[in-house]
Amino acid sequence: MPASAIDLIDAWRAAQQRDLDYAAARAAQQAGATHRDQALALWRPTVVLSGTAGVAGSDTSVSGARFSAPGFGTSSGVGFDTSVNRGTSGRWAVVASMPLYNREREAQGRQLDLSADLADLEWEDAKQTLMLTTAQRYLDVMVAQESLRVLRGQSSAVDSALIETRDRFRLGDVPVTDTHEAAARAEALRAQLLALDTDLQLKQAVFADATGLQVTDTPLMRPSGELAPIDVRALDVWLADAAMHSPKLRMQLAGVEIARQEAAKSKGALAPTVELVAQVGRDRLSGSGDFGSASNAAGTRMVGVQLSVPLYTGGLRDARQRETQRTIEKVQAQADRARQQVAQQTRAAWLGLTVGAGRVQALAQALTSSRARLESTRLGRQVGDRTTLDLLNAENDAANAELSLLTARIELLMNRLRLAATAGRLDEAALRSANDSLQAQGGR
Repeated sequence: MPASAIDLIDAWRAAQQRDLDYAAARAAQQAGATHRDQALALWRPTVVLSGTAGVAGSDTSVSGARFSAPGFGTSSGVGFDTSVNRGTSGRWAVVASMPLYNREREAQGRQLDLSADLADLEWEDAKQTLMLTTAQRYLDVMVAQESLRVLRGQSSAVDSALIETRDRFRLGDVPVTDTHEAAARAEALRAQLLALDTDLQLKQAVFADATGLQVTDTPLMRPSGELAPIDVRALDVWLADAAMHSPKLRMQLAGVEIARQEAAKSKGALAPTVELVAQVGRDRLSGSGDFGSASNAAGTRMVGVQLSVPLYTGGLRDARQRETQRTIEKVQAQADRARQQVAQQTRAAWLGLTVGAGRVQALAQALTSSRARLESTRLGRQVGDRTTLDLLNAENDAANAELSLLTARIELLMNRLRLAATAGRLDEAALRSANDSLQAQGGR
């Protein structure tokens, strides 16, 4: 390979640095990784410090109380009045708690772990998708370049035939219809060249935006005549691999399990929670009131176990339970649909791979025959056994045969990558193996 040529590995590595969807998926995967830490934090102690300060007042009045104290005896019908009209208030508290039993937190923790796994699967799927997209964009540019090259060669041949036909017409060797046919074909090819040139520029721009690589003056690799070894295991083996390892299917199954854990949060009429609680705090109010200076202070300390049982929620839990059950049915149907789609994609890629190799061989033979026919038609036209129209058709058939062979080789290469992707096996090693099937533009 020339040092300046761009291959699939170059394009893939460049796309990793520039593709915006890939960058978004990478950020989502990093964000999802924090869900495992959040799941662990659900069962760790939490400590809350709270404090309040401000201006406050307080009035209390007690009557009919009994009072007793050493040396004072006992008195009934006693009244107490306190008053703080303009005072300062301060309050602080430290509360620590740790859940011991909480069904909702158990389900939430499993949800967080599953969502982290889902983010990893989405990241894996994003990598495979970028590989396929990059390979497709790369090959699209290469096909456009080759189509333009082949069409230019055909156009040059038709132009030469047109010049020769006009010369022979002047000599009376061919009818005027031959010049009209050659001229019409030449103009049609010029129109196709303009359309192909526009198409090539658009595909080059898309490829450059995705990778930052300019391919206007840099050659790309093309499929070679000899393909690298292809894994042609039985279809059932590939279907089993896809059902077990396909990132898209595993993402759907993870979604089903997340929905089940959501249902577990509200399962059962009574869902008690048990927490270990410790608390310390103090309240103070001081200032002046109706009876002079006054102050009130109170301190609290407590360590214990707190039990909470929701006796009635107004039907909220039952409604949520019904909602989550319907959600499970929905995501399960989506997972079943994804399983069907993955199986269809695997079967299509496998058939394209197994049948494609034979198709490439047939088209290679067809190209050889088309070129032989073209040479014989040129010779026949020189001796008068073939018409100009026969030569133009032979030129067209040879060009179409060359492009058909190129398209078949590319489709075979893409089916190889698609099959690996459906089975969750598309990585840089698989891409490098496919890259081995490419060669410099000069080769055939």
